[in-house]
Amino acid sequence: MKELLEHCIIIYIGLISAAAFILFGIDKQKAKKHKWRIPEKTLLGICLMGGFVGGFLGMQAFRHKTKHWYFYAVIVLSAVIWAFLLYILWT
Repeated sequence: MKELLEHCIIIYIGLISAAAFILFGIDKQKAKKHKWRIPEKTLLGICLMGGFVGGFLGMQAFRHKTKHWYFYAVIVLSAVIWAFLLYILWT
């Protein structure tokens, strides 16, 4: 049972990170075209929900939101929280 939960969490983090990466890319394209944007709280929220890897990679790949210190802060905070939760689960 514990192994199934571990696999589900890993899959969840992978999928939500992929979604975060895609959202950062979409928002960057919309910014270039001066179109309606994805709200920052949505981008930050998906990072907190476990998409911190995709959020960070999206920031770097698309050079998007890299001048906003709070995006880095939320990504680091999210990584620490998720690492702590996984530590508690696996010990």
